[in-house]
Amino acid sequence: MQSPSTVEQPDQAPPPAPSRSFARARHDLSQGWKSRQLWAHLGWQDIKQQYRRSVIGPLWITISMAVTATALGILYSGLMGQPLERQLPYVAVGFIVWNFIGGCVNEGANVFIANEGLIKHLPAPISVHVYRLVWRQTLLFLHNLVVYVAVLLIFPPWKYGGHISFSMLLAIPALVLLMINGLVVSMFVGIVSTRFRDIPPITGSVVQMLFFMTPVAWIYDSTLLKNSPRVKYAELNPFLHYVEMIRQPMLGQTIVWRHWAVVLVATVLLTGLAAIFLRNYRARVSYWV
Repeated sequence: MQSPSTVEQPDQAPPPAPSRSFARARHDLSQGWKSRQLWAHLGWQDIKQQYRRSVIGPLWITISMAVTATALGILYSGLMGQPLERQLPYVAVGFIVWNFIGGCVNEGANVFIANEGLIKHLPAPISVHVYRLVWRQTLLFLHNLVVYVAVLLIFPPWKYGGHISFSMLLAIPALVLLMINGLVVSMFVGIVSTRFRDIPPITGSVVQMLFFMTPVAWIYDSTLLKNSPRVKYAELNPFLHYVEMIRQPMLGQTIVWRHWAVVLVATVLLTGLAAIFLRNYRARVSYWV
């Protein structure tokens, strides 16, 4: 007969992790990723719903981008004294990249507020809504690549100082970095905006201001600007590095690794900041909305 001290105890489940823990934050992100069929479908439906009953549907995304890029390319070509074959591809790719960045920031500020009903009634990780947002912006980016291909056919890279090489494939990891940054920024801004409702309009104003400060339509290294000492301060704008990081390989230009270094450092810092906010305030989002 075994003594009470020698009786084997049944295996007990490990105690649940506290609500404020990085384990819970990682679990939220992993479970959200496993639900990719859900957010991928919702992201595609967002685009289809926006152009419901339209004759050409999501092709309006491409048409709108083409008209805007062409108009501003011609305008800035005259203002900056640049050849159209150099200015237009620069503006077109800049707008494609900026639409992705601005969309992630602006829509990220409302990502949880806009999904209040789903958050309160659908038992899903909050990261599902952020994945959905970034996926939707990625689909818009891919739609707009039609404009990029058309520009390359009309203005081959060697006409504006570029060249076709394997370095153009660096646009793929650059896009992946943009998507990661879109994910962490949307998570961070979304949580803060859910608690403080003044953040979304402030974010919209700041993004609009940074658009004019970022070389989206004006060429940063043009002869007209490079001799101005004030232009050097433009590199203090982090959006410049994000845009140039992917625009240079897409246009077949020489890669400036300084932009990649800045983006990688910013990615690490933003990921850490988003992880802290997800750890501390993930459980409160459903109450704040």
